[in-house]
Amino acid sequence: MSADNVFRPLYRDGRRLALLDQRLLPADEVWLSLETAPEIALAIRDMAVRGAPAIGVAAAYGAAFSMRSGASTPPSERFGVAKRLLASTRPTAVNLFAALERMERAFEPVAARPPEAIEDALIHEADAVAAEDIEACLRIGRLGAELLRGEKAVMTHCNAGALATAGYGTALGVIRGAIEAGKAIRVLSCETRPFLQGARLTAWELSRDGIPVELITDSMAGHFLSRGEVEAVVVGADRIAANGDVANKIGTYSLAVLAKENGIPFYVAAPTTTVDLDCPDGASIPIEERSGSEVLSFAGQTIAPAGVSARYAAFDVTPARYITAIVTDRAICRPPYASSLRAAGRARA
Repeated sequence: MSADNVFRPLYRDGRRLALLDQRLLPADEVWLSLETAPEIALAIRDMAVRGAPAIGVAAAYGAAFSMRSGASTPPSERFGVAKRLLASTRPTAVNLFAALERMERAFEPVAARPPEAIEDALIHEADAVAAEDIEACLRIGRLGAELLRGEKAVMTHCNAGALATAGYGTALGVIRGAIEAGKAIRVLSCETRPFLQGARLTAWELSRDGIPVELITDSMAGHFLSRGEVEAVVVGADRIAANGDVANKIGTYSLAVLAKENGIPFYVAAPTTTVDLDCPDGASIPIEERSGSEVLSFAGQTIAPAGVSARYAAFDVTPARYITAIVTDRAICRPPYASSLRAAGRARA
């Protein structure tokens, strides 16, 4: 697979960002056309785009479009306002902040130019962020392919595929890489309540590519792991701490414990941009809590009695001791993660 052949769920279309609205999948494939930082910030906050790498790419374009508002305001203020707005959307995914810091570094040397010239330079940088993410995913796929045999099913949680990145995917990139290496991979996808990323998104893109996939409810995972039907669990990540603790979609921690109990390898796949070496451990990762209303409904229908409240922690933290290996775009990292993740970061630099 080459970058030219990758399905891209978001891409620059002229001077706009074209973005596949993931809230409407699988029923409707609707593309949004976004051209301002506030529009992109809203798309991130409302999960029209989600997945740490994809959020980072979208935010990069949001920063690039920052010169389009506040015509009488100095460019530095325009950029600062856009950066703060975008940074406020989702707290857990570190790629968001890494992309914004990169865009700020690109802004500083051109800040004195006319706004149109600044925008051109920033769009060029955002294009680079997107292209590099696809290349990182392709490398993750090639490296991670060696971890899968294809003798049993591979279980995954949430969506860490093309839809969560600029294209190809991380966890699903490993699965795609193994298939391209000639292995007969089939997938068990956990539905991933309450947003149903596994049911609506992972199953959609795997079936679209002709990859065998079966959907299971989240509470079925232990059953299939205990029966010897799964050779490995592969998931993505929204932030990886320096010690190897991993924040990912809620339910990942439970899945990792079940995999450990049943002797099943548990792999995390993520680009090195998802590794936060300034974050010492999982306890230091900010965990987003979304509105409880998202738990109280299903497919637009209320599923709990009136007056009942709910909580929705969008992510949980899996301690490093439950993780067999972390597949990055630079290396397959194994314990002790404090040293292997740092080495992978140096390789990227």
